[in-house]
Amino acid sequence: MTAAGASAPAREVFEYNFRALADGETGEIPEDSIEPIRELDRLEDVLPDDDAARSALAVTAIIKLNGGLGTSMGMRRAKSLLRVRDGKSFLELTLDQIRAARARYGARLPFVLMNSFATAKDTRAALAAHSDIAVEGIPADFMQSAVPKILADTLAPVEWPAAPELEWCPPGHGDLYPSLLGSGVLDALIDAGFRYAYVSNSDNLGAAPSAEIAGWFAATGAPFAMEVCRRTEMDKKGGHLALRRFDKRIVLREVAQTSDEDLPLFTDISRHRYFNTNTIWFDLVVLREALLERGGVLGLPLIRNEKTVDPRDPNSPRVVQLETAMGAAVEVFEGARAIEVPRSRFLPVKSTSDLLLVRSDAFEMDEDSHLIPVASPVVTLAPGPYRRIADFDAHFPDGAPSLRDAVAFTVQGDWMFGGGVRVLGAVTLGPEGGTIAPGAELRSTFSAG
Repeated sequence: MTAAGASAPAREVFEYNFRALADGETGEIPEDSIEPIRELDRLEDVLPDDDAARSALAVTAIIKLNGGLGTSMGMRRAKSLLRVRDGKSFLELTLDQIRAARARYGARLPFVLMNSFATAKDTRAALAAHSDIAVEGIPADFMQSAVPKILADTLAPVEWPAAPELEWCPPGHGDLYPSLLGSGVLDALIDAGFRYAYVSNSDNLGAAPSAEIAGWFAATGAPFAMEVCRRTEMDKKGGHLALRRFDKRIVLREVAQTSDEDLPLFTDISRHRYFNTNTIWFDLVVLREALLERGGVLGLPLIRNEKTVDPRDPNSPRVVQLETAMGAAVEVFEGARAIEVPRSRFLPVKSTSDLLLVRSDAFEMDEDSHLIPVASPVVTLAPGPYRRIADFDAHFPDGAPSLRDAVAFTVQGDWMFGGGVRVLGAVTLGPEGGTIAPGAELRSTFSAG
């Protein structure tokens, strides 16, 4: 790691996590060590006054996690550069949201990306066309660390001469904290007069700048806060919040930290009601103090992720990737909070099914470039014909069908779509495939196949 240029905090965190692995820690959070959270503050019930909201946003910075390539959709460059709506990418829509918030509130709102080595070049090139976004003294990005993959049987670093880049892996988005410190970006933000930061995924267009949440967070005096939503059946495998029994601190439990025995309770949405949207807020000064006191190591719970060294080759050696979750810092800071936000602040695009929905008229865009849901159909596209972006676009050459009057849209086979198609109610297209003519109306009574 030293030879590869990793920062001192990144090396310290890796050593901490490796020692935990060597000591036999699994990172599991047993169900009997936690208890459910019954109720949290809801944003609509705790709205600050306008002056307080403006004042808080004036000292807030925006950080986006931008390390992903969108490989699950067949992409080979930064996922944030995917065209999402009206010909604009995630990145461009995010920049429009920032410009709108700056104009509305008069805030500087610096924008910083946490890139990976795979995303930095393409994203920096895209940002070059948006020089108005830069804030003097604040870097546009910093790099996520890379750490060695560990052989599962010996705990030695793997050697893979056929593809040396596969010897390394990202350490999860919990790397945000040591990388902020080691890059100097944390100091730069504080020196420029910023007190708070909020962080979200680059593919979550719902996590737009919010003066209301900034004002709430500042008023609480909390060092850290997490945006959460109520869990539904679609969210039951995502990380949930709970209270640790022995000290009543909020903790985040991921499915990778759950035993098979506890999995039924993990997925019980009536028991564990809140899931992590992966949008967090923190006090920059408090974070720096904590990192400096601990040598750059917050001590986030270990996530032990077992894979093969070559993800495409199931017969290649088994390795352990040592990861941590950004949201797990909620348990580190005394007085950390969580707030229930509207579902509209959580709009990730993890698959082409999500992408079809966001591109459709189930959403409208307001003057601040916020996506406003006007319908919430369940969209399920067959993974074979539609998983890769290029194939997906080829099947919808004239744009997404109308989904604002749909309840569910399931496509089981290889179907080609003309323009102006409308989906009404719950529609299933069967596995035999075919062509949907331009202007066709697909109704609930319609089921091909």
